[in-house]
Amino acid sequence: MNIGTLIQNRASSDIISVDGDLNVRDAVRLLADKRIGAMPVMQHGRVVGIFSERDVIHRLAEEGQSCLNHTISEVMTSPAITVERSTLVDDALELMTRRRIRHLPVVENDAMCGFVSIGDLVKSCLDEVQHEAEALREYITHA
Repeated sequence: MNIGTLIQNRASSDIISVDGDLNVRDAVRLLADKRIGAMPVMQHGRVVGIFSERDVIHRLAEEGQSCLNHTISEVMTSPAITVERSTLVDDALELMTRRRIRHLPVVENDAMCGFVSIGDLVKSCLDEVQHEAEALREYITHA
């Protein structure tokens, strides 16, 4: 399965993204309110970075609470690692594992069209394994 199939029923307008000028304190509040772990950072319609819980933790450890007054563009992970709709789920999982990341913007012609988490990809793999197991049981039962 590819990423495009995984996100086909999702509206890109549902993606919670932020501008790099937002301060970290407000961004942390947004992460908490929406119960999410990361957000793409947008500038002129393009993904320029990812702001995640990890970015906050690393800055808190280095600077203390003064980091909450920085802008997101000062603390985000940049450049963003992205995938395309045609990327296979297994390849995206391998990329996430190798780069030690948990979120990927999905881009098409430099515009973001989706955002997936490692949980989305693992669920997709589990669903596929369950579907294959059911098909095998059905085959064995009727063979």
